[in-house]
Amino acid sequence: MIKKISGDEIAICAQVIKKSFSTVADEFGLTVDNAPRFTAFATTEERLNWHLNVEHRPMYAFYNNGEIVGYYSLLLQENGVCELTNLCVLPACRHKGIGEALLKHSFNVALTLGCSKMNIGIVEENKILRKWYELYGFVHIGIHKFDFFPFTCGYMQKKL
Repeated sequence: MIKKISGDEIAICAQVIKKSFSTVADEFGLTVDNAPRFTAFATTEERLNWHLNVEHRPMYAFYNNGEIVGYYSLLLQENGVCELTNLCVLPACRHKGIGEALLKHSFNVALTLGCSKMNIGIVEENKILRKWYELYGFVHIGIHKFDFFPFTCGYMQKKL
């Protein structure tokens, strides 16, 4: 079941994000020393509270037997564009359709909020993830190399 999270679930969501993104960190050799701003290391309860209460990001979680096992949020931008952020599923719950359900749910929420395009940023070197997003209509639109990351950021977009 997918539902909007409440403020008292922020701490749990932060842990789900960190655990989920830690597998990416492991796969690509990312550490708190070489990539302190990477999602697995930079996500905090305070940061998610800011997203919820100041930026007013819609935040949703996938619940399995009452436990949060997946998460995403939307950052509403200008001109009918939103950014899908922190879409994740706990490693033990992957390959069960949860990520797909969250992604499709995000499309519906974005449309309801008046968005016509959705952006996402990924680790460009993660070819498997890029292909997964392409299966759902995302198109690669560019890359950027930041000095503070030992990887390249890839950007994708989908027309809703």
